[in-house]
Amino acid sequence: MKKISKYFLIATTFIMANLPAFAVENQGACKLIESLRPVIQTLRTLAFIGAAFVLMDWAWGWIKDGKVEKDKLKDQGIGMFVGFFVLFGVGMILQFVGSSAGQDYFGCVVTALK
Repeated sequence: MKKISKYFLIATTFIMANLPAFAVENQGACKLIESLRPVIQTLRTLAFIGAAFVLMDWAWGWIKDGKVEKDKLKDQGIGMFVGFFVLFGVGMILQFVGSSAGQDYFGCVVTALK
């Protein structure tokens, strides 16, 4: 799983870094974003829901136990905190890509009131 996420991160970084340069020359990226809009919106929603479930699991564990130990916080808390911010970050990136500001960043022509 670690290798897959590493490859996904590298591919995402490459695409995000190079897409604006290519979008000016051809409108393929704009058509791709437009055709994948339902998928982007679904993944964005799932990422935000996943981040909420990570926090909910973290909080429920502490509520159920009734106490918070420093060692447990160090072992479990850091991983949960990182997991929340990874999911929240993915949601924010997908929100940007699907928005009109993101399409403007990629060089797409955005029309109002479609």
